Amino acid sequence: MRVVPRCTTAAAALVLLSACGDRQADTGAPPPPTVSIVTVTPASITLNSELPGRTEASRIAQVRARTAGIVLQRVYQEGGEVKAGQVLFRIDPAQFQASFDSAQAAVAKAEANLAQADLKVKRYKPLLAAQAVSQQEYDDAITAQKQTAADLATSKAARTNASLTLGYATVTAPISGRVSRALVTEGALVGQGEATPMATVQQLDPIYVTITQSSTEVLKLQRALAEGKLKGAGKDQARVTLVTEDGQVYPQAGKLLFSDVSVDESTGSVSMRAEFPNPQRVLLPGMYVRARLEQGVSEAAIAVPQQAIVRTNEGATVLIVGPGNKVQSQPVVANANDGNQWVVSSGLKGGERIVVEGFQKAKPGATVNPQPWKGPAAAQPAAAPAAAK
Repeated sequence: MRVVPRCTTAAAALVLLSACGDRQADTGAPPPPTVSIVTVTPASITLNSELPGRTEASRIAQVRARTAGIVLQRVYQEGGEVKAGQVLFRIDPAQFQASFDSAQAAVAKAEANLAQADLKVKRYKPLLAAQAVSQQEYDDAITAQKQTAADLATSKAARTNASLTLGYATVTAPISGRVSRALVTEGALVGQGEATPMATVQQLDPIYVTITQSSTEVLKLQRALAEGKLKGAGKDQARVTLVTEDGQVYPQAGKLLFSDVSVDESTGSVSMRAEFPNPQRVLLPGMYVRARLEQGVSEAAIAVPQQAIVRTNEGATVLIVGPGNKVQSQPVVANANDGNQWVVSSGLKGGERIVVEGFQKAKPGATVNPQPWKGPAAAQPAAAPAAAK
């Protein structure tokens, strides 16, 4: 066994360290990290406000008993569609039929009395001219004729009232729509002292959506329109779209009907109503939705990808690649969105290069290697090649 002197081993270690140092000196500092950037450019953008809302039936009618009686039959299918005038319930009509028959008989009697009075007047008229009857007898005949005519009118009014009561025994749908479950069953006494609720019919096509927006946002919008910063979206161009509770976009676009003229004191918001077609009855009353409302057009708006905005407790910022490719942080205000972009209302003027990807590498003051952002498609994995057959 050969023993190597310690001095020789130490000398070899020094040589190796010297070689590593020379290699590091040759390679220099590590290259700057690569980040993806976009250059912001002003463009015309339609500003959309995403607001909370609730769906409501466009028409609601309560079906009530308009006369007292016992329910004999429920005719309709609960939860189904009904047409205006369709029979829903039948109330026992026996008593109302008897009243109608009595009124009909009273009309017939009054008609007979009037016919007799008319004949008497006709007979007395030539007799009065021949002085075969006195003037008093003729006047009494005329008076009796008028009284029987009035009796006939009273009897006809009573018959009409009896006919209406008999008709109320057949309860029909006041409007077309979807009918609720029955609130009464066969054998129940309804209409005794009050108009008993029996069912509810709701018209669901079209359907209303009540939207709320804070009065502060309304004032900002009005001020921007007055100052010319925004242009009105236009009555014919403005649209309202919906996002349902499960995050899906409702396929049918709606229209804004009106905005309320007062502010709710408890919430500080203004209510608006939009109308949507609902042929498939997908939207039901009471559903929570998000409404995207077109409220104005900005001719020179600056929009940036959503991931470019960094939000903290201090506010929103973007990272700008400035001269010498150095990163700097820039506060911005971005409260409106346009699809997958945020609309920046202040903080950017256009032409800035902002970081979209690579935030963990880009720190304010650091030097980076900016590369154009290729969009969301660049982040998707490429399709695997097909296996050879």
